[in-house]
Amino acid sequence: MEQQRRARPQDFRLFLALSRTPHLLLDLATPMVAALLCLGRFPDVSTVIVGLITVFAGYACVYALNDVTDYRLDRERMASIARQEECFDLDCMFVRHPVAQGLIRFKSAVVWTVFWGTVALVGAAILNPVCAGIFILGGLLEAAYCKLYRVTQWKVLIAAVVKTLGGLAAIFAVNPRPSPGFVVIYFAWIVLWEVGGQNVPNDLVDMEEDARLGARTIPLVYGTHVAVFVMLVALVAGVVLGLGVVFASPLPRKWLYVMGATVSGVAFLLLPYRAFLAQGDPGKAVTLFNRASLYPLGMLVTTLLCLAR
Repeated sequence: MEQQRRARPQDFRLFLALSRTPHLLLDLATPMVAALLCLGRFPDVSTVIVGLITVFAGYACVYALNDVTDYRLDRERMASIARQEECFDLDCMFVRHPVAQGLIRFKSAVVWTVFWGTVALVGAAILNPVCAGIFILGGLLEAAYCKLYRVTQWKVLIAAVVKTLGGLAAIFAVNPRPSPGFVVIYFAWIVLWEVGGQNVPNDLVDMEEDARLGARTIPLVYGTHVAVFVMLVALVAGVVLGLGVVFASPLPRKWLYVMGATVSGVAFLLLPYRAFLAQGDPGKAVTLFNRASLYPLGMLVTTLLCLAR
């Protein structure tokens, strides 16, 4: 493999790639939706400012932690694909695994991860000590998820839980005693979206690479037909819960939310799934992955419209 250029310390773009910033920015919509649905109105300005800084830092830390924890595995992964110049996956819009490619020093990546982790922990503690505990749990689960790559296909459930934690922290940031029913529905909703729209589609795209590296994923263990069925069940159930969560929320104009949630679910989850089936190629699941990544943003727009005066 041709030796990669070592980036200058000021090449900030590579650190943004380490934290998968394009995906990170879309992920910010998830805790924002959770907070607004839980509260049914806008939080005070100080909570919004501290909350946005905290969730940005938390996602930046967790995404970077993934690459730091998987450093050796990613070097194996990149050995055979480093020459590929095209990228269709939202997660590698800048550059894929910059640490494994030698574009960022490992120590620098650790410093970056610790910095954002510290910012997130301080912000979470200011909002609510429970939020700080949720963030620590998320970091531990993300590290466990990485270590289980070759161990079990059920690590998908860990990834799904991690995806819910930003929203759960946002809920406790605006309401120290949220409705248990709302929390359960929200948790199940985001788990289903992550499984059907993110994790399993990504595993379908990476099947050849994962097989070479000895991974255990749902497509590799149970086959593509089972994986596609799991996606269908998760996406349909996720759309239904995305509609139903508003009835456990004090959000006004529920009729408007139901309309917007229906449009978002169909446009970003169900129609892309149908298009994926029509193509008949597991590798085309990347389009579903990218479109499903926009679903929380669609739900955020819907929620904001309900609160607009």
